This record gives sequence, C-alpha cells and structure tokens, in this order.
Amino acid sequence: MQRIGIVVAAVSFFVVTSASASSAIQDADPRWSGVPRPAANEHTTSERPLIAVSHRGASGHAPENTLAALDAADRLGAETVEVDVQRTEDDVLVLMHDTTLERTTDVEEVFPDRGSYDVRDFTMEEIRRLDAGAWFDSSFDGEAVPTFAEALDRMEELDLNLFLELKKPELYPGIEQEITDELTERGTWLEPNPSGEPRRLVVQSFDWESVRRSRDLLPSVPHALLGRVPESRIAEFDWAQMINPNHTTIDAAYVRRVHEAGMEIMPYTINERSRMDTVLGWKVDGFITDYPDVGQEAIAARTKRYQPVVRIPTSPLPLPR
Repeated sequence: MQRIGIVVAAVSFFVVTSASASSAIQDADPRWSGVPRPAANEHTTSERPLIAVSHRGASGHAPENTLAALDAADRLGAETVEVDVQRTEDDVLVLMHDTTLERTTDVEEVFPDRGSYDVRDFTMEEIRRLDAGAWFDSSFDGEAVPTFAEALDRMEELDLNLFLELKKPELYPGIEQEITDELTERGTWLEPNPSGEPRRLVVQSFDWESVRRSRDLLPSVPHALLGRVPESRIAEFDWAQMINPNHTTIDAAYVRRVHEAGMEIMPYTINERSRMDTVLGWKVDGFITDYPDVGQEAIAARTKRYQPVVRIPTSPLPLPR
C-alpha cells in the first residue's frame, strides 16, 4: 500500500491541470529553468472569457435594436448583446440608436407633417405605429420598435447577457434612475455571473458623467466608458471597470495601458475578420461586432492557437521519501 501511495503521489506531482499549477512546479524545481511558462490568461488580466458582443442585437443580420435582432444574435450563438436606450415623450424607455426616427423606421410616411422626428417628441403609442424592419429587408416588414422592458423580457428568455448603452443621456434627464428602477425590479440583472463567464450586465455611454451617475446608482454593476480615454486621464476613472474605444483609435500599447490600470477593454465596432485577428493579438478582452458569428470564429481560432502547452522535464523528479 505504501508503494502504491508513493506512485500516486508521483503521478499527481507530474499531472498539470492548469497554467497556475504548472507555474508553481516551475518555481519549485530548477530543472524547469528555461521552459516556457503558459500564461494564466493569454489575452487579459481578467478571468472572464473573450467574447464577441453582438452589436445592436445582431445588426449585420437583422434590423438593429429590434426583438428580431436579439433572436438573430441567439441563433448565431452570441452570449452577449449590446443595445441602445432612449426615452419617448411620455417617459417610456425604448431601443433606438439614432436620436431621430427617420433612418430605421417609416416615420416620414406615417407622420409626413411632423416638424420633428426626434425620439423624445413621440409618444409610445405613436412609435407603435412605425415599421422598424422593412428598411433592412422586406422579410422584416412590420417589425416594431421594442420597449426596454420588452427587450429585457426577450433577453431573459434567451439567456443573453447585456451591454446597455445610454444613448445621448443629456437629452433625457433622469434616465439613469429610470433604468436603475427597471433593472432593480427584475433583480436578476444585478446578480453577476461567475468569474469564468461573460459579465451579466455592463452599462456604458459616451457621456462619462452619465456613466458615473449610473455607477453611483448601481454600484454592483460594471460600468464602461465608451470612446478613447486619453492615457493621461485613465487614472481619473478608477471607479469604472472598462474602457471601450473605437478600434481605429487604439493600438497594442493603449490596450496594455488600460490593463495596467486594472481595467478591461472591448473596442467597437469590428466587422472584418482580419481586423478582429489583429485586435485580438493586442490582447483585448473582447470586442463589439455586427457579426457575432464571424467574431466567434476569430475568438475560437485565437484561443485554440494559445492553448497552454506544458512540457515536462525529461529527467525524473525524485519521489518523496
């Protein structure tokens, strides 16, 4: 029995199940000197996996910020979607990217004599009359502009995580509190996913003061600054968890600087596979894309390429006495 115990101990000593275990063995024995160490997390300082955040639902495959776009993201295997929220004249939160309705609805046909087509100048009843799908493709005729509550219902049904963008919050005083109230009523959105999974919810905006107000209201929720924060100012935003800039404004050095500040970085909006590969090489934490299917392919290729390889020294380690 003692001999078997010794053999089991020896085998256990040689079996490396993780990068951290490998590193511990390397530290303990000089024969590991010069053997490459696998990184504990190849791409970031975060324990969370790389993700391709599906932009405005899955706007490369369906009309943006609609329930159809959320369904498309789910069909394509996305785990996390990004949507934009604004407010109607009668204080209903809706999904819409532009501050006006012309580009993604038939508002000019339905209301030809309106002096303004701003989202905030329409009631929810009026917005219900609009078609938000036909502009993208006739197969989406009749797709509606969803309320934020309807979108949350669908995301909960599909088990999708959320990057929530506060769009032009300066136009909607108090919108941070309204969003907080909606999320708090549901409860589950404030419960973070385990560390090995994508974040359940991230609130972000180009208006960094609005992000701070939201952070004060939702201190348990990660918050992100959209846009490129100057390197000299990154330390000012130590209350935020992420900086998500346009991918065309950064490089590998900028990614390192954000990580050194203890923050994550997921640039937007990357749709070409070659560019995805380049940005992943900078060790970002993920990225935002209109094409989550292509993004997942890029991430799969990247993570497969960097599976840790542990090389065991050829000379045996001494058995414990």
